[in-house]
Amino acid sequence: MKKTNAMRILDQKKIDYTMREYQSDGINIDGISVAKQIQESAEKVFKTIVLHNGNQYFVALIPVADHIDLKACAKGLGVKKLELLHVKELFDLTGYVRGGCSPIGMKKQFPTIIDETCLLFETIIFSGGRIGTQIEMKPEALIKLINAKTGAITAIENL
Repeated sequence: MKKTNAMRILDQKKIDYTMREYQSDGINIDGISVAKQIQESAEKVFKTIVLHNGNQYFVALIPVADHIDLKACAKGLGVKKLELLHVKELFDLTGYVRGGCSPIGMKKQFPTIIDETCLLFETIIFSGGRIGTQIEMKPEALIKLINAKTGAITAIENL
């Protein structure tokens, strides 16, 4: 299969990763379904979320089964408030489509925060930059590559 921008960057920087594929027919499916297809825990598979505060853009990665805590995310990134980017703006801003948005290889590298649970795993899995393709790599290597912060950025569900 043809490599994505994210994979080319990892190859160029000689960073170890594994490409994981799942059946999608080019159609975006939810992250929990992706985790099931690749037979991994939903806690280890992360989704990429693009955010903004009106004049600046940010990226967050959280486990696919979780919801983002926008206040905690804003605090971790050092801004007052964040909103989700509208899906219509995603491709023009990042070069990626919904369901295929990788934190690596966007048109511009935005300040990024990854949920701290990533450090509980030897490797984590996230979009490889195309629907149907995932990248598995060490979280520490991803953090270093994209100069990301970590923090508690998922919402606590009230039972």
